[in-house]
This record gives sequence, structure tokens and C-alpha cells, in this order.
Amino acid sequence: MARRQQRYRRTSGAVVAAGVVGCLCLGAVGCARSNAVTGDAPAGDPVEVLHGAADALVDAGSSKARTSLEMATGGTRVTIRGKGVYDYRKRLGRLKVLLPQDPAGDAERRPIIELLAPGALFMKNRGAGVPADKWVRVDTGTLSDGNLVTGGATDPFAAAEVLRGTREATFVGRTEVAGAPVRHYRGTADLAEAARDASDANRGPLAAAAKGFAATEVPFDAYLDDQGRIRKVRHRFSFVNGERGKPVAVASTTLLYDFGAPADVRLPEEEDIYAGRIAEGRAGE
Repeated sequence: MARRQQRYRRTSGAVVAAGVVGCLCLGAVGCARSNAVTGDAPAGDPVEVLHGAADALVDAGSSKARTSLEMATGGTRVTIRGKGVYDYRKRLGRLKVLLPQDPAGDAERRPIIELLAPGALFMKNRGAGVPADKWVRVDTGTLSDGNLVTGGATDPFAAAEVLRGTREATFVGRTEVAGAPVRHYRGTADLAEAARDASDANRGPLAAAAKGFAATEVPFDAYLDDQGRIRKVRHRFSFVNGERGKPVAVASTTLLYDFGAPADVRLPEEEDIYAGRIAEGRAGE
């Protein structure tokens, strides 16, 4: 039996549904009727569902998060991984980011501790001459990628707000993520549109990304549970490497789980922030 897919796009302020092919049967005899509520059916118009995914996270309050950032640099594909917690109401998060092994294998890299806050990224163990007990503060609104790539991990709430710019989306079907039943959507988001509809905290960074990336369109795969919360989202960004002058592909994956988990994030005191100048760079480069 062919898989049913439904594709939607935004056209002149309206949502147009195009194409319903076949019917998906999940262990049942026959196919569900078009007006029946079935487990494989999308929870409403996919574009509108994805526009509200960030709001569903705010309703959830907090969660644990895992991140990965994959890119090709210097002819080698590297993966940077992170793990931590995020408070969606306060827009505060804490991640431990693990950099790839040194290519020479001689030095073990210490994990970077990152604190995510409205308009700012704080990093500890940043290296580059920064004292080990000091934090580096970066204004995310000044970064050419809006900190979707620079920190080596995409801010979980920023990742969700990218979906506010969804222009078209396809409901792929039902599946599971880490044991949780989810609906899988595939589509394309526009960073400029996402910036216009984003929260105050992410409006500036996403607008910077819309200008700084090689393309404003971001292909994605999003997996939402029955409460509309993101369980997993994978974005494919393209930015221009300053040294090579040609686009570099980056795949960012964010996995969210254990909603309601404590997320006590405390920002550093002013005296604990490094006052020296740090050149803009992306973790792992």
C-alpha cells in the first residue's frame, strides 16, 4: 500500500493543499476513511503545526537536550556533540559541548561549557588564550550565522523558531523518536520569515543569519509528538566560509526529551567574564 503524503505551501497568505496519494495502513485491514481520525493522520495543516512548535515548547516549560553539528572542514567531516538542559520560558540553557578529537591525537580537548541566554552566548574553556576560570560573552546578534552554527550547537529554542518560517511542508508519516510516538514532517523554512515571527530574543540573531548564510532557505526534518512538541529536528544550513569563499554545508540535529526536567541556569557575574577581544569563529574549525 503506498504511503500517503500531504504537501502544503503558503501562497499569497493562503495555505494550499496539493496531492493526496494512496493510503497508509498501520497493521489494520483496509484503509482509513478521509474523515476518520487515525494515528497516521497529520495533526492539522503541517505548515501551521510547525509554525506553533516553538510555542508548544514554551508551554512545556523545559527539557533536556542533545545536539550534534556535522560539517566538512579541511577535507574532513567532523561532528560536534552537546548535552544539557533548556528553560523555554526564561530562554536560558546550559550545554556541555564536546569537540572532535585533535587530528594529531596528541591533545585531549576539554569540553566547552555554553550558557545560552537572550541575545548572548557565554562560553567557558573556549581556549585561544582565555583563562580557564573565565567566561567569554558573545553578542549573538552580531554573528553572521546568528549562533545557529558558531557555538558548535544550535540553541534549542532558536532551532524551534526557525520553523516559524516554514513555507511548505510534507507530512511523511508516524514513527518513533527515543521511544516516543511522533509525526514526521519534512519541509523548507525561510530564515527571513522566521526572524519576523520570532520572539524578541531570537529576532535579531535569525535576521543576522538570514543575511549571513549562503541561502535563506533551510531544509528540515521535524518530529513532533502528540502535544506538538519537538522531539527531534534536523536543519541543513549553508554558510560561506570566509577563508575559502564558497558555501559549506552544515547539518544541525537537536533532540529534546524529559520535558519538565529542572533547568536551573545561572549566568556568570560580570567579574567572571573575560574582557579581552576574541575573534569570531565556529567551534571545531
